[in-house]
Amino acid sequence: MTTLPRRTVLGGFVALGTFLTAPQAGAARRPADASSAAAFTFLAEKIDQYGSGTTLRVPQSYTGGFFAGINFVSSFLYDNALTVIALLQEGSAAQLARARMLGDVLLYVQQHDPIGDGRTRASYQPNPLITADGTPYIGSPAAYSGNQAWIGMALCHLYRRTGQRKYLNGALTAANWVQSKTWSGAGTPGYTGGRGADDQPLTFKATEHNIDLGAFFAMLHQQTGDRVWATRSRQAFAFVRAMWDNPGGMLWTGTDPDGVTINRYPIPADVQVWAYLATRDPRYSRAVDWTIANLSASDRGFTGIGFSNTDTSKVWFEGTAQLVAALKLRRAPGDRARIVTYLASLRDAQLRAPNADGKGLVSASSDGLDTGFGDLYYASLHTGATAWYLLATTGTNPFVL
Repeated sequence: MTTLPRRTVLGGFVALGTFLTAPQAGAARRPADASSAAAFTFLAEKIDQYGSGTTLRVPQSYTGGFFAGINFVSSFLYDNALTVIALLQEGSAAQLARARMLGDVLLYVQQHDPIGDGRTRASYQPNPLITADGTPYIGSPAAYSGNQAWIGMALCHLYRRTGQRKYLNGALTAANWVQSKTWSGAGTPGYTGGRGADDQPLTFKATEHNIDLGAFFAMLHQQTGDRVWATRSRQAFAFVRAMWDNPGGMLWTGTDPDGVTINRYPIPADVQVWAYLATRDPRYSRAVDWTIANLSASDRGFTGIGFSNTDTSKVWFEGTAQLVAALKLRRAPGDRARIVTYLASLRDAQLRAPNADGKGLVSASSDGLDTGFGDLYYASLHTGATAWYLLATTGTNPFVL
């Protein structure tokens, strides 16, 4: 049995500075600073589609292409957490205001959830976000542990930037929910997947979720001084180490629901790259190399990586941006040339990928990128992919403060 990825789209239906470069032959040309400015504009426009100022609102995660045909407008909190962290890098008062507003949304949905135990859900609907009785309009009701970590990390970044205690309080609420609902010392000790749509425990343990939680708890230790969060961070990262395949130089996905049996297929890219970003552990530098060697993809003249070893026929632009962020942090021999190539391809995609608008990034180079987890990615504009592109171009590691 496979473990479900945090970013499930429709439950099996779909799912160091910037380098100025000369794009490959036939590629569109745009300076790096203009490209990043356009991407920030995209995020601002998506956020302001359903309101302005301090009005609580969320941007739909996917726009155009396949999703236009089915009128799918859900807003995934993982994408919104990324957007908060990306906007904080822009520097303007207007974008800071949007980041704070989205942070306030994270607090609102946490405080007004129908169950009321501190959880947030995988996605919400943007119109209206807040229903007549004051509860948020939930899209996907699952409460994944990795999602709670990303929400918490976004709130920690906001607390660091603004000094407003409410953001740290919200992060602590998310962390305490995860600890009380998902810690398991059985089998391979680690944090389980969270709670499903039916509020039943998800007993698999995902390497990705434990990476997220290890980084999140380390932030809480840094900001509160409470050593319990350092201990819990070590526990999460210990699970990640248990999933390390030293001969292969990569990380397995996690465990099956028994908490013991290792899930060996598919092998996703983000686990490899995020482990290095979150820990800066030299052993995981090999996982970055494994990703390049095994998941490289080319399609329509674009170059990058696929989502997993299930399908490398199309480029996953979000994952390619994640890889750039890791390469900028690592700076190993050959990494600069790789960064130049990948960033040129991402800027090219911004202009001429299917359904491109010259500002945002689409999720995949072509429709139907198979994740291997029962989901497909499409060539639709995506706030998450755009936010990761901006994290890459600004040299930002979202896993650290």
